[in-house]
Amino acid sequence: MATKVKKNVTFSLPTDLMEKYKGYVKSSDIPSVNAGVKEALEEYSRKIEKEKLKKEMMKAAKDPLFIQDLEESMRAFESSDLETAGREMEW
Repeated sequence: MATKVKKNVTFSLPTDLMEKYKGYVKSSDIPSVNAGVKEALEEYSRKIEKEKLKKEMMKAAKDPLFIQDLEESMRAFESSDLETAGREMEW
């Protein structure tokens, strides 16, 4: 497994949040404050990416050319879709 390059950074976080994370470490909920912050940032990043995708999909849904292309693709694969659903199209 390839090792990812890491970079040390400095953050200013509220004291109560740091105390909460230290408590999580003490109660073995997370292995370290660093691991908890890393996981939180990764989760937040996934949330942002999901929101970005949602916005792009909403934008595409208003694009007539995208909708036309989508409908053409759906028609092109209709018989294949029916076959995989266990039904065959009448010839």
